[in-house]
Amino acid sequence: MTYEAFHAYRILPLDGRPHLPKEVKLWEGDGRAHWEGDTLVVDTTNQNGKTWLDMAGNFTTETLHVVERFTPLDSNTLDWQATMDDPAIYTRPWTISARINKINTSNYQILEFACHEGEQDLIHYTQETGNKNGAKTQKK
Repeated sequence: MTYEAFHAYRILPLDGRPHLPKEVKLWEGDGRAHWEGDTLVVDTTNQNGKTWLDMAGNFTTETLHVVERFTPLDSNTLDWQATMDDPAIYTRPWTISARINKINTSNYQILEFACHEGEQDLIHYTQETGNKNGAKTQKK
């Protein structure tokens, strides 16, 4: 898997090999994948505890264990679910989910995650969003 941000990538073996020894800690963790029907299940362990969980700076620890499920809903949409289990900081596992939509714009490009002339992605960091009380907040 490759990502638009931070030059990050993940290699997810599908051959049933075991996770690396628990002493080996990686920035993206040690992911192993398998298929359950049409759902790709990714089991990730061996986190290094130095990464953020999100853009707000919520942290994780080396005990984080993540199980992700990627299920196609149609030719343009994936359902993504991730169950996080980090007993060092959470009282129980919890799950998040999102829809991932394919961008079908003919001239769309994934750009390097860097500041450059003509950068148009600022909208994702500054657009107004509503919070649960209906108040508008500014994303930074």
